[in-house]
Amino acid sequence: MSNKNFSRRQFLSLGLGLMSSTALVGLAGCSEGPSTDAAATTTAATGAADSATGVDKDAFNALVASVEPAADDVIAANPWASAIKSAGKFRLGATRTSTIFSQLDEQDGKVYGFDAGIYLGLVRYILGDENAYEYTQVTSDTRESVLQNDTVDAVFASYTITDKRKEVISFAGPYLSTQYAILVLDGNTDINSVNDLAGKKVAVQSGSTGPEVVGEFAPKAEIQEFSKDDECRAALEQGRVDAYVVDNTLQMGSIVKNPGKYRIAGEPFGPEEYLGIGVQLDNADAIDFINDFLKKFEDDGKWDELYKISIVERCGIDTIPEPPAIGA
Repeated sequence: MSNKNFSRRQFLSLGLGLMSSTALVGLAGCSEGPSTDAAATTTAATGAADSATGVDKDAFNALVASVEPAADDVIAANPWASAIKSAGKFRLGATRTSTIFSQLDEQDGKVYGFDAGIYLGLVRYILGDENAYEYTQVTSDTRESVLQNDTVDAVFASYTITDKRKEVISFAGPYLSTQYAILVLDGNTDINSVNDLAGKKVAVQSGSTGPEVVGEFAPKAEIQEFSKDDECRAALEQGRVDAYVVDNTLQMGSIVKNPGKYRIAGEPFGPEEYLGIGVQLDNADAIDFINDFLKKFEDDGKWDELYKISIVERCGIDTIPEPPAIGA
């Protein structure tokens, strides 16, 4: 295992705020282990931030504004970026309902979150104005089609890189990694790792890889399938299941939206997946330009700062992971 991967996994085992010896939690968690201080700690972590989004808007906007636009010769040397510059707008495919990654704030009409910080920075890097974009809402069913139909220049939507998707589109990045995480009610002290799922009723989403992952890593668990995230959490809250297993980015959003209600039990587990930026198939110019931007974004310390604003400060943790290797 490389030092970079160790660093990330080490981070994923850190808890919210003050950790106890039993409080191991992943990126998704943004929560501590069994503790009566969960609600108070989460409130303290988010109290200084904007109440509507949980994000420090001033810090977020200042970070985006600090991105220095690319020099004219850098733009001119790349046909993909040059075409966007000539059009005067970036055709963006994204979402605005992801609590952690790209959330619309109806008070000011702006978006905040980890994905939003990256795509607004890229728009500013190309066009000199982070607001110079045309927004297209995408879903899991339309992300590929809007690229294939040349409706958008790129898709930012917590987009997991898979071999199947790479048959029809290409990816720049990756810029973040994810795994599976176990969600339990905050007062549950019985489940603190994937090993504790044996004999427990575990909710998973049907149609996802959740059943296979739980079956592999917790073969003695009693799997119960539900169609949607809110159904899984409802079953957990009603005591019909003991735990809920899904991608840790989704768990992270649930924790932030419901401080004191849930906690993450143990470390993330299962196959490590990577989030990338979707572009048209084999568009090497787009891949090269975005990857160069991401590298610069990281080298300038902006990736760390964005992670701090979008995730660390909202969750009360105090460690920032190393980003995954770009182009890997």
